[in-house]
Amino acid sequence: MKIYTAFIGLLMICLMVGAVSAAGGASTSTSTSSVSASTTTLSAEQALSQVFVSSVSVDPQELYPGEQGIITVQLTNTGTQDVPFEHADILNSQNVFIPDETLNPYQVMTYLGPSNTMTYTFQVVAKPPDGIYYPEFSVSSPGTNSIIYPIEVQVSSTPIEEAISLRPDNFALNSTDMVNLTITNPRVGAISNIIVTPTGSGFGISPRQSFVASIPGGSSVDVPFAITPYTAGSTVNFGIAYSNGQIIKNPHEDTVSLPLNIGSSKTAASTVVNDLALTVVNGAYQLTGDVTNTGITDANGLVVSVGAPATPVEPYSSYAVGSLTSNDFSSFTLTFTSSDLSAIPIETQWKDDNGNTLSSVQTFDLRSLASGLATGTRSGSSIGSGSGTTGTTGASAAAGGYGGARGGGGLLGFGGGRGGGLSAFYPVIIGGIVFIVAVILYVKRKWILGKIRKQ
Repeated sequence: MKIYTAFIGLLMICLMVGAVSAAGGASTSTSTSSVSASTTTLSAEQALSQVFVSSVSVDPQELYPGEQGIITVQLTNTGTQDVPFEHADILNSQNVFIPDETLNPYQVMTYLGPSNTMTYTFQVVAKPPDGIYYPEFSVSSPGTNSIIYPIEVQVSSTPIEEAISLRPDNFALNSTDMVNLTITNPRVGAISNIIVTPTGSGFGISPRQSFVASIPGGSSVDVPFAITPYTAGSTVNFGIAYSNGQIIKNPHEDTVSLPLNIGSSKTAASTVVNDLALTVVNGAYQLTGDVTNTGITDANGLVVSVGAPATPVEPYSSYAVGSLTSNDFSSFTLTFTSSDLSAIPIETQWKDDNGNTLSSVQTFDLRSLASGLATGTRSGSSIGSGSGTTGTTGASAAAGGYGGARGGGGLLGFGGGRGGGLSAFYPVIIGGIVFIVAVILYVKRKWILGKIRKQ
């Protein structure tokens, strides 16, 4: 009985061990089958379907007819195995083509690995006429189809535009004016490395050369220059050099000419002197008046003075007005001596916004203003009209006449003004009246004080 029981137990143990071994074998077989499935090789067509064109660029963005460009194409492999490629090319376009097929390095076979990118770069030439063309990028994979991808290429002969957008109506000799050269790019793509070089003679110009890094398509830029003409009839020629393209920098050139017409500026400050009045003070003429800026721009550092035959004397040998804005006026006072009042030039001198010194001279006949001075009166009428000639400064000592003759002594030796007239005795008369009133008050002081106390 014991032997039978032991036999049954041994048999059960063997069955259990066999079952465990069978389970382990089945597990191993399943794992092996899984590994085999994961390493299955895809067909060439399946592998190619996991490759796509991930990027395309054309430089320049818009080509001139006849110039070179660069087409760049990128392929990306999103699959799990290498994909072979050969015979990459640009096809099916007579207007955009590779100039020399022997320079195409993509005829041999190359492999694009999983999760990798391959870049193809083609140097092409654009032919006229203008238009938008679609050459095809083509690359074949052995054992399956090719990848064909159309690429848009724009060809245009539209030139850039240049114009003088800011300039004075006329230039003045030895006077500096600002000029703006505006360069406009009406094309689709940007132009770069723009260099503007002015040439010519008979003028000064700053800067001697100007550089602009880039002008995007559909935009413009102003290039400023300061020009000072030295001789009449000069012309400034602005040479404009630029590149079309960032990789292949196709060179281009253009020229804009600017004749420097010499004449009177229509926007400069312009001064007018009027409302003159003349008196005699301390043996010299004192002339007062107004100066008005009738021009378009400001007159900076404006100074008023007289010229020969008048001789300026202090305290107002010249009169500094300062800055006088357009349509504004200021009063001035000048003192001088002269034996001839028939033609007294009054000069106004100022600076414009560029620091150029400008001037204007008006000549006046002051004899009628001086006619009332014999009786000590002040005349306010203005005589004379503007003159376009510039007076020269002279030194003419007064020898007789107004401002030069010494008047006789006044009452009790006081008030004898140069030039005579009743007005010279006004201070003496007033002083006499004050003296008489003081004497009367002193004599009647007791009577006045008594009246005050009673009140």
